[in-house]
Amino acid sequence: MDGDAGQTNKIGGRVLAAASVTVVLWASSFISIRSSGEHFGPGALAFGRLAVASLVLGVILLIRRGGIPPREAWLGIVTSGALWFGAYMVALNWGEREVDAGTASMIVNVGPILMALLGGWLLKEGFPPKLMAGMAVSFAGAVVVGFATSGGGGSSLLGVLLCLVAAVVYAVGVVLQKPTLKHATPLQVTTFGALTGAVVCAPFAGQFVSEVGKAPASATAQVVYLGVFPTALAFSTWAYAISRSTAGKMGSTTYAVPVIVILMSWLFLGEVPGWLALLGGLLCLSGVAVSRMRGKVREQAPVDPVAGPVGAEAEAAAESTR
Repeated sequence: MDGDAGQTNKIGGRVLAAASVTVVLWASSFISIRSSGEHFGPGALAFGRLAVASLVLGVILLIRRGGIPPREAWLGIVTSGALWFGAYMVALNWGEREVDAGTASMIVNVGPILMALLGGWLLKEGFPPKLMAGMAVSFAGAVVVGFATSGGGGSSLLGVLLCLVAAVVYAVGVVLQKPTLKHATPLQVTTFGALTGAVVCAPFAGQFVSEVGKAPASATAQVVYLGVFPTALAFSTWAYAISRSTAGKMGSTTYAVPVIVILMSWLFLGEVPGWLALLGGLLCLSGVAVSRMRGKVREQAPVDPVAGPVGAEAEAAAESTR
C-alpha cells in the first residue's frame, strides 16, 4: 500500500508540475500575442505560430518514434485541432487587437463553465442550479466588460465578443480532447492537433510570409516563441496532465492565468485593465467558481461533467485515493 501511495503521489506531483508549466506559458502567450499583433494579422499570426509548433513537435515525434495515432483517435484530433488550435487562436489574436491582454484572459477563462455546460448538454448530465447561477454571474461580468471597453464605439465590444468565441471553442476543444487521449498519446494528440490547426490556417500563409518581411526581428522572434513554448510545450504538458486527471479539475487550474497575465501585462506592456473592466473580469471568474462549487460529499463520487460516462467512475475512484 505504501508503495502504491508513493507512486500515486509521484504521479500527482508530475501532473501538478505539468499543469503549472502550462498555466505560466499560456499566460505569457497573451502578452506575446498583444505585442506581435501590431505587426501580424490574426490569421497570419496563428499560422506562423502553428507552423513553428508543428515543426518542433514533428521532429520530437520522429525522434521518439511516437508513430501515427490509431484510427479511433483521428476524429477527436482533427475536430479539436481545427477548433482549439485553429479557430481559437485566430479569434484570440483578433480579440487582443481590440482589448488589452488582461481583459482578454479574464474573458477567455469563462471556458471552464462552458465545459460544464457542454457536459450537461452533450452528455445528458443535466443543468445543476449552481451551473446556471454561475453562468448568470459570468454573463453579467462579460456585459460589464463590454460596457467598460466599448467607450461608445463598436471595436472594443467586438474584441470582447471575439474573446467569448475563443472561450467557446477552447471549451469544445477540451471536451473533444479528453476522450481522444484514451486512444492516442499526449504527444500524438498535440502534434497532429497543431498540424490540423496549421492546415486550417493555411490560407493565411501568404500573408504571414509577406508580413515577416516587414516586421521587426523582435516580432518574428515572438511568433517563434509562441510556437515553441506556449504551443508545442504548453499544449503537450496540458495533454499529459489532462490524460491523468479530469477535464473539469484541469480547467480549474487555468483560474490563475488572468492574475499572471495582468501582472505580466503591467510589467512588459504597461497595460492594466480599467477598474470597471477588472470588476467585470472578476465577475466572470466568480461565475466559474460558483459553477464549480461542490455540495456535500456523497458516498458515491459524482461523474465529472466533462469526462463523461466513459471511465468516469474510475477517475472518481482515483481522485478519492489522492
